[in-house]
Amino acid sequence: MNTLEQKKEAFARLLTIMDELRAGCPWDRKQTMESLRHLTIEEVYELGDAILEGNKEEIKKEIGDLLLHMVFYARIGSESGAFDIADALHSICDKLVQRHPHIYGDVQVKDEEEVKANWEKLKLKEGKKSVLEGVPKSLPAMVKAQRIQDKARGVGFDWEHASQVWEKVQEELHEFKEVADAGTDREKMEAEFGDVLFSLINYARFMGINPEDALERTNRKFIRRFQYLEQQSTAEGKVMGEMSLAEMDVYWTKAKRIAP
Repeated sequence: MNTLEQKKEAFARLLTIMDELRAGCPWDRKQTMESLRHLTIEEVYELGDAILEGNKEEIKKEIGDLLLHMVFYARIGSESGAFDIADALHSICDKLVQRHPHIYGDVQVKDEEEVKANWEKLKLKEGKKSVLEGVPKSLPAMVKAQRIQDKARGVGFDWEHASQVWEKVQEELHEFKEVADAGTDREKMEAEFGDVLFSLINYARFMGINPEDALERTNRKFIRRFQYLEQQSTAEGKVMGEMSLAEMDVYWTKAKRIAP
């Protein structure tokens, strides 16, 4: 692996290249923080894909892409005198030191849960009015639900046992079923379904399961199996859309064995 000095040199090289691109490339000169925003979000999702696929080479590349974006934002910030990359790095370093008093101070913690609880309490001391302030409004709903629950747990607002959470899941399922069976109030059905999802995400958290990752793996599994159905049925002269459900189910059963 690279030494600390080599890592510093690599980062300095990126900073130099960014300065050169900003000065000489028409596309790079034109970019603003706003124009880069959607590209950065795309890069984050690409990194997420690489992580789920366990592709270390792609993970390395996507980390590089994200680092470029961070350096790009800092370069733009420096042009107005607002901040530069050193300011951003010192800011996160200061925050990490401040929020890890069990490493850089004399606070004692016994486990990860105490670390998370201290983190949330420290944020409130820094002037945050709510432990939920740090949850981005634009997060996907499932990820947002998980973050909300994590942060509430950090200040002690949580169930004590997984069995209690599962009882809540059953309760919400029953309430949703009652409203769905009536079928007259779509707004109420949506609200109750949201409660079901929120309680399931909470149960997943208690089980140590990341619901976003779990659902994405299921999405990919469905895609693999459905594409097998498409390919095999086409190879045998069948036409999707003209097959019966029973015919498609034969291929689906095979797909479950071949594309687990």
